[in-house]
Amino acid sequence: RGVMAERKKELSLEENFSGLEEILEKLENEDISLEDAFEAYHQGMKLIKVCNDQIDRVEKQVLKLAEDGQLEAFDNGEQ
Repeated sequence: RGVMAERKKELSLEENFSGLEEILEKLENEDISLEDAFEAYHQGMKLIKVCNDQIDRVEKQVLKLAEDGQLEAFDNGEQ
């Protein structure tokens, strides 16, 4: 049950980016307390990790499709 409930709660990449924008706005507020700034920073770091994990999953799916020959891998020379 815990894993299924967790999956249902998982936000999309766009929703997580939106959450990061909200956190940045909080941190840019000059009136934020040190405790609130630390908590916002901590939440932002957790969201960044989630976003990175989501991006990694998509990259692996694209590579898998490329290996299966169903999608040509694109290589623009950047890494």
